[in-house]
Amino acid sequence: MKMCQCLFISLLLLQVSCAQNLSYEDKDPKIYKLSERASKIDSRVKSYPEINFILEDKKGKEKDRQFSMVNTKVKPKGKLVIWLMGKNDGLFERLSNDGFHVIGVHYARGWFGKLAKLNPKGDTEYLGRIRLEAATGKDFSKALNLEYPDGMMERSYQFVKWLAKKNPQADWQYFLDEKTKELNWDNVIVSGISHGSTTAARFAKYKKVSRVVMFSGPRDQDQTWQSLPSATPDNRYFGFTHVLDSGWPGNHYPRSWKLLGLEKFGEIVDVDKVKPPYKHSRRLTTNADVKKNSGRAHNASVPGKASVKDERGNYIYEPVWKYLFTEPVK
Repeated sequence: MKMCQCLFISLLLLQVSCAQNLSYEDKDPKIYKLSERASKIDSRVKSYPEINFILEDKKGKEKDRQFSMVNTKVKPKGKLVIWLMGKNDGLFERLSNDGFHVIGVHYARGWFGKLAKLNPKGDTEYLGRIRLEAATGKDFSKALNLEYPDGMMERSYQFVKWLAKKNPQADWQYFLDEKTKELNWDNVIVSGISHGSTTAARFAKYKKVSRVVMFSGPRDQDQTWQSLPSATPDNRYFGFTHVLDSGWPGNHYPRSWKLLGLEKFGEIVDVDKVKPPYKHSRRLTTNADVKKNSGRAHNASVPGKASVKDERGNYIYEPVWKYLFTEPVK
């Protein structure tokens, strides 16, 4: 028993020591915003027009640009956030100002409209396998045929490698595992909204990550992958949605949250009525005024035009966003 305790303490000390190794050597500390096309970073990537996963459209307009943000003026948290959805400057700015490294990667998400309709009757893990292949680039689904460089995992790894060279002041190298040739997933938070939150949750079932932050999701209401054994501990999943979002009254989000095991960590909390830390719940909701517009409700959970502001013009969910990414997990 004592040996186990000593080993546990040693591992904790090692984690603390590793976190302390991340530091900035920047003579001109500032917010860095770097972007580049996935196809410029890695010549192996390619288009999959059959699932609307393309590098550029028919007019030559680029579709594979990736984004990053980091603020070397603040103390680094030693956590990399991978955002799975379209660029969101408001969220990126808040996270980088809070000490996070943030990237948005180009990954396969245009397949849903076509492939979801082909779900074989009775196959309750069909969408989950597609999502996992989109995230990993590995052969999990017969419905699509991605190659490894085109999965979210490898595109993220190659992007951070590129950032480590282009922006050494921010020490992106910290998130690279040279032995596995992957990211150091223990220091990665995967997050997204809607389709992105669903894929983030599916990926975290497969790969252990530091945290999962799910906005307006997950869905896949006829699927059961949400209840599969999880490589990521259940208490590291956090969800937030508006109750007028169609995914809520349709019982899609509540069902997924329950299958993910989040009810073990407290009741569903209305952030309009309960102050931070929201009873340490992993399931947060809001009923703020969105003019009864379900579409706006769906997008209100993240910074942007749809999100609700107070009479002074400030977003009312500022403490919610901070909680979702920083609440201690034990």
